[in-house]
Amino acid sequence: MRPSRTVARAVLTAALALGALPGLAGSHEPSPDRPIDAVAFRPVNLATTPNRSGSTMAALDAAHVSAGLLLTGDQFSEGVVADIAFAKRARPAVPKPASDWSWKPPRSTVSGVASFYSNGTTAMRLPRGTVIVVCGAAGCLERVINDYGPAAWTNRVIDMYKPDFFAICGCGSGAGLTDVTIRIY
Repeated sequence: MRPSRTVARAVLTAALALGALPGLAGSHEPSPDRPIDAVAFRPVNLATTPNRSGSTMAALDAAHVSAGLLLTGDQFSEGVVADIAFAKRARPAVPKPASDWSWKPPRSTVSGVASFYSNGTTAMRLPRGTVIVVCGAAGCLERVINDYGPAAWTNRVIDMYKPDFFAICGCGSGAGLTDVTIRIY
């Protein structure tokens, strides 16, 4: 398939324009018979240089001549003043701690038989999330009810996680039941 005459004309016009452009702009490649003039290499003076040559520019704002102007030989310093006096730190007033021990009064108290199981939860016939304190012969533990049980026909009031059971039981590992008192909060 041949390209149309319009496409061929556009391509030819673009090629001729690009070939003539360097001559029109006055640029050329250096050659031994036509070197680059030295006039093409001039120093450029930046407007931010404080000691620039040529005509002087008027300062646009006060920052041009402020104390924050950095010159070539300037050095940085921390600017620490030795005679700064800091105020003494105030001593906080802390109330004296009370020397008594008190539990929040429980809503109710239940006594009965406890058993253990290896479910990792504390089961009682109370709503989940209820905070209880279970006390046995060896001590007390605070727990949150997170399972429902044991069944009413078993005559037990609580099923406890095995490590919790033996922590409050004070009995050997062969025991399966112990008497407890439970404070319900």
